[in-house]
Amino acid sequence: MNDLVDLFVVGGGINGAGIARDAAGRGLSVILCEKDDLAEGTSSRSGKLVHGGLRYLEYYEFRLVREALIEREVLLNSAPHIIWPMRFVLPHSPQDRPAWLVRLGLFLYDHLGGRKRLPGTRALNLATAPEGAPIKDIYRRGFEYSDCWVEDARLVLLNALDASQHGARILTRTACIAARRENGVWSIDMRDGRTGAVTTVRARALVNAAGPWVNDVVSQIAGRNATRNVRLVKGSHIVVPKFWEGRQAYLVQNHDKRVIFINPYQNDLALIGTTDIPYEGRPEEVCATTSEIDYLIEVVNRYFKRQLTRQDVVHKFSGVRPLYDDNADNPSAVTRDYIFELDAPEGAAPLLSVYGGKITTFRKLAEHALEKIQPFFPQMKKGWTARAYLPGGDLPNADFEQFLGQLHNEFPWLSPSLLKHYARSYGTRARQLLAGAGGEVDLGRHFGADFYEKEAAYLIETEWAVTPADILERRTKHGLRLSGTERKAFDEWFAGFMAKPHKSAAAS
Repeated sequence: MNDLVDLFVVGGGINGAGIARDAAGRGLSVILCEKDDLAEGTSSRSGKLVHGGLRYLEYYEFRLVREALIEREVLLNSAPHIIWPMRFVLPHSPQDRPAWLVRLGLFLYDHLGGRKRLPGTRALNLATAPEGAPIKDIYRRGFEYSDCWVEDARLVLLNALDASQHGARILTRTACIAARRENGVWSIDMRDGRTGAVTTVRARALVNAAGPWVNDVVSQIAGRNATRNVRLVKGSHIVVPKFWEGRQAYLVQNHDKRVIFINPYQNDLALIGTTDIPYEGRPEEVCATTSEIDYLIEVVNRYFKRQLTRQDVVHKFSGVRPLYDDNADNPSAVTRDYIFELDAPEGAAPLLSVYGGKITTFRKLAEHALEKIQPFFPQMKKGWTARAYLPGGDLPNADFEQFLGQLHNEFPWLSPSLLKHYARSYGTRARQLLAGAGGEVDLGRHFGADFYEKEAAYLIETEWAVTPADILERRTKHGLRLSGTERKAFDEWFAGFMAKPHKSAAAS
């Protein structure tokens, strides 16, 4: 491979996938390379929210909050199968932030972003409102506001898929090992993680969206001196059985000014997080510690009648947020905004490095990134993603329930649980997955829960899945439901399937 492309993107997290998608849709030729799986790092280990960042108002991040609130509605319209509204109940603790400050923050939150589709804030009497039933009686007052849930890893996958459908080449398990400027372009060496083969491509511009490894790419791969610093902050989450009735989530304040989300997860589970701890280790080795688990349990137990213990934890995960280092003392106060560093000596091919960012603002970040390199591509088309659907997101009127009804009419033999799983995971692409199936027997081998062979094959063939974990932990959450025996059986099936000739997105 000795191609010359317009843009080479390093990093298959949300920022890299978003930039590749936007650039490909503007007519640029694009290669994206990711050393692991898409979304394997930070982008699949988030709190899984598309939100404005209510607490960022405390740090006067008004521009970031406004942009995020506007993007919340843009994304809700573009992918209503994997993004949906959620109501958050905030029990008020007079020991922490005063009620007037909370009310002011929620008023700004309602109005900064030109909210259109989501309901506004309301005050709650927790003693009488059903949402207050699981809360301890000492908390009598509360508030309720809107934000959105997102299947974070699938958001990355859909951006990569859309980029591919616009002509981009997506290379997973492929590490960028060297990049040098030669004859006005970048010459880039890549190593295939499965075969060890090294290939070279040439690109007119290089985008470094490597997240926690952004400065490693600048210094060790491109041989440049970074003028910005990235600050690694660890965020850990735990998963427990859901312990309240209703679809609402909760946001609670702690004595240290952190806020903790307690969100419904996978129907009968709860996702609790996150911590904010400075991290100096290798990003690949991040894990949730016992002290973090105890911290999260303690915060929940401060507010809820149902007291959690370590034995309630069925799953845990931790991610490293690569924040732009603004020298804030408190990790929770470090900006979630993003900035760019453009290295473009006169006549030389540009290197654009991305620092910071958050899932909610990835699309806007991608637009701003392409504005930075616009002078090098004067024929590049204008931005297009603000009104575009992500793959599977073209639901009529962005109405998920209406679409669910349509899908039920087309596949009445699907159980309600399986129907919702396919609709939520794939949107209108569910019809492609289910093509040719007239009954459950046509879904192939049943691995457990709502997991069948037909879905596994579809993910290998269309979404770059090359290991069992790619499917069980990122493209789906079936791993939470399978027993050890069922998981072993799936691993054996997967090995056999991969050994046979088959269509694979990773090979295309």
